[in-house]
Amino acid sequence: MANLQLSIGMASNPRTWPVFQDQVKAEGIDFVPSPVRAPELFWRQLSFADFDVSEMSMSSLMMSVAAGDDRWMALPIFTTRRMFHAGVLVRKDRGINKPEDLKGKKLGVPDYQQTAALWTRGVLLHDFGVSDKDIEFFMERTPDHSHAGAVGFKAPPGVRINQIPSEKNIGDMVVAGELDGALYYIKAKPGDMTDRSTRDLAAHPDVKLLFPDPLAEGVRYYQKTGIYPINHGMVIKRSIYEKHPWAALNVLKAFEQANEIAEKHRMEHVEYHVGFGLLGPGAAKALASPILHHGIKANRKTLEMAAQMSNEQGLTPRRMTLEELFAPNVMDR
Repeated sequence: MANLQLSIGMASNPRTWPVFQDQVKAEGIDFVPSPVRAPELFWRQLSFADFDVSEMSMSSLMMSVAAGDDRWMALPIFTTRRMFHAGVLVRKDRGINKPEDLKGKKLGVPDYQQTAALWTRGVLLHDFGVSDKDIEFFMERTPDHSHAGAVGFKAPPGVRINQIPSEKNIGDMVVAGELDGALYYIKAKPGDMTDRSTRDLAAHPDVKLLFPDPLAEGVRYYQKTGIYPINHGMVIKRSIYEKHPWAALNVLKAFEQANEIAEKHRMEHVEYHVGFGLLGPGAAKALASPILHHGIKANRKTLEMAAQMSNEQGLTPRRMTLEELFAPNVMDR
């Protein structure tokens, strides 16, 4: 019996390389992989459902399911995570020295609903008392090439979101002083269909990080909450899941194997540093404990916090449950 052929779209990183390089196999499945950067990938999936399996913005997934879009079943595969709020950029001449100083300011954001922005607004609210209604937002991606346009997003009541004209972009507007900073910033690459900013904004002499020590801020947040924000999950088409429910678990298992390979390579680099005396035994022991895991069990708290933030920010009309999002046969992983 021939294997099931599934097209799969995802970004290229250490936790997807083993799939791209055919180092791991999903039982009964042959992947047809395409490396696609996340902004374009999510727009294509939400607009056209180009791929059978793909990475997906967790924020956009919750919004689309809440709006009645049943094309997708989520899989608890999380290849991209970051302390997004620690990367907020601001102009040095605007008197912004702490998060509370963002109140009343104008900030750029590529796509208001994107998960990185969701997490950043959530942390600003929960930890520093800065509401989404305290900031005026300027969105770079145009409706025809944005997550927002693909799901029919409208600004929540009381939230000010302006569309940046197509001839402008966040980077240039920050440098020109038209914006006070960027809630989240993406430097576009050649061929990008969604983002337009090309400046290395973080290196500009008039720009600084809101948090002078972003690493320390990430540590603070993690030690306080135990949460390492998830940006992207994976989805499989519901039509495929309903015909081949076994495929969901087999895809998950393949990515768990890929994650093990990524962890092995990571530890090889740790061993190099130990061997040259750049890491002591204590640091090496700590680094031997992986913190990136797939599955619901290891990530429930983080996923539920994302759902809470989405509802708080008016992106979803209710707090989405994991059972509404994920395939039933992966819920106990």
